[in-house]
This record gives sequence, C-alpha cells and structure tokens, in this order.
Amino acid sequence: MKTVATLSLLALALSAAGGVARAQNKVETPLYTVTDGYKVDANTMKGFRTWRQAACDRCHGANQEGMVGPSLVVSLKTLTKEEFVKTVRDGRLDKGMQSFGTSQAVMDNIDHLYAYLKGRSDGAITRAKVEEAK
Repeated sequence: MKTVATLSLLALALSAAGGVARAQNKVETPLYTVTDGYKVDANTMKGFRTWRQAACDRCHGANQEGMVGPSLVVSLKTLTKEEFVKTVRDGRLDKGMQSFGTSQAVMDNIDHLYAYLKGRSDGAITRAKVEEAK
C-alpha cells in the first residue's frame, strides 16, 4: 500500500506566499511517499537519518512518542511547519529544548526532518525505523 502526503512543499510555499493560483500549472511534489508503512522516498530517508544523527530520540523517544520532551507524533498534528522550524532552529530553552540552529546537518535537512516526523504523525509511517524504497 502506498501513501502520499496530501500536503506538499510546493503547496505550502505557494499558499504562504498567496500564489495558490500559480500552483495549478505546476506538478506538486509530495511531502513524503510511503509504501508498506516503512519504505520511504530518499528525502524522507534523509529526514530519518537527520533524526538519528541529532539524537532527537534522547528526549522525544525512539518512536517519537515522547519522554522528557513531548510526543512529536502528537505535536506534529497541530504544529505548523513554520513553528516546527522555529522550535528546532531556536530551541525552547525554558522547556529544555536545545537549539539546532548551528547544526549544519540539521538545518540542511530541516525540510526532510519535518517530512519524516509529519509522516509519523499522520500515521503514514507506521514504524519509527524506516528503509529507503527501492
């Protein structure tokens, strides 16, 4: 079974810029593509690798369901992409969330990290550990 996000990077960018009409003439790229609940596209795989490299599981748990930090499976249901980026980039020191704004690996892959976590939150990615679809 193949799941494709209903949100797309292009749609998010264009709607934020007020350019929805222009999106009708463009092919939209899905935010993530998932098969069998754990086989993901190359960019979403980059997001998973970024998750692992940044050791986000230390606070958010290996399954993103929360520990010291909140459940990202729950948080990403209401957190906008802009709020997610701001939180990761700037941190929330009052709540114990460190800033990753100086982490080149995280900031270079912030869109992919968001796609991976959004796929988990949406229920399209059913396992915390994913594989790249062949």
